[in-house]
Amino acid sequence: MRDHAADFDRLNVKIVVVTFESDVSSANYIKETTLTWPLIIDENRTLYKSYGMEDASLLDIWGPKTWLAYIKALTRGQKLKKSDADIRQRGGDVLIDPDGIVRMHHVGAGPGDRPGVGIILKATSKN
Repeated sequence: MRDHAADFDRLNVKIVVVTFESDVSSANYIKETTLTWPLIIDENRTLYKSYGMEDASLLDIWGPKTWLAYIKALTRGQKLKKSDADIRQRGGDVLIDPDGIVRMHHVGAGPGDRPGVGIILKATSKN
């Protein structure tokens, strides 16, 4: 996503990151990742539940897509660290246009399941 920040800016797409982590964990995440986008803390998981992002199964969490994502991260030189968070919480991507209409809704099957930036950009350009 960060590599395509200029594309999103050009299309006037605003990106917001949502987490269920506490203030302390969120602050650490912002520091570790040098996050520049706004971060919303949804400790009660209201947004997650509204978009159907419930608990993932063990197979979803440790399936092939997750291992592939970890291998890609390692080949890019990223260090993996054990999460203290709820690893069963599904994530996802939601694209909402300025009129409040959901243009794309993807619920991840596991940690490695995210639509590519190209898919998000394509959904954006349809608006």
